[in-house]
Amino acid sequence: MADTTRPDHLPNLRPDRKPPHPSWLPRQRRGVTPQMIGRYPDFDVLETTDTWDRATKKVVLARLEPPGPLRFFTAEEEPCLRAFCDTVLAQDTEPRVPVAESVDSKLADGRLDGYQYADMPDDRDTWRLVLRALDETASSRYGKDSFAAAEPDTREAIIDRFSDGRLEGGTWERLNVKRAWSVCMRMVLSGFYSHPWAWNEIGFGGPAYPRGFMRLGGATGDAAAREPFETRGATDEDPVRVVQRGEL
Repeated sequence: MADTTRPDHLPNLRPDRKPPHPSWLPRQRRGVTPQMIGRYPDFDVLETTDTWDRATKKVVLARLEPPGPLRFFTAEEEPCLRAFCDTVLAQDTEPRVPVAESVDSKLADGRLDGYQYADMPDDRDTWRLVLRALDETASSRYGKDSFAAAEPDTREAIIDRFSDGRLEGGTWERLNVKRAWSVCMRMVLSGFYSHPWAWNEIGFGGPAYPRGFMRLGGATGDAAAREPFETRGATDEDPVRVVQRGEL
């Protein structure tokens, strides 16, 4: 596992500013994770549901229900939405956390953040404009039919420019591009990391109420200690050094 006391494991400090593809991780043996890979292959947060109260259990388990059809985004917008979510989260095989459905549900129900940037439109309008602009960029800059139809490398190149605020022209002129990135990623990451499959991937023990925590030594250092429900990671390898050694 990466030495988090040092900064050189962080993607932005690597030469290409990207993490290695998560496929270097072991296959999941217990429970479900996105793409069935993760550092904690023998950990399943759902084995701790007996420690959750009824209200907590109802909320969390509802996230595992099969998602219904999209209600906010149109059929024309859906391919770009899914391609965007898959690309920024590196979800390129099943099982996937249904992030597109999570975003759609929040926008359809008006469950927004309660604030917006002064120079930005409503988040619902921002999302529609971003999807339109991504398709425009894929077409005008890369000669693709749409963002969803572009190859993974092309989509990643567009996303990289989006994250840096380096997209312009067409619909992008109606947005503060850096802030549009922030609006979209807040909702994408919220949808992903609120799902129990993502918790399994990162070894997160789920809701601490009413169980609580007993061992507060932290994840690293001399005082590190695991809770009874936590498991060791499958590897202590730092993914940055794995790539540097040419093992991927």
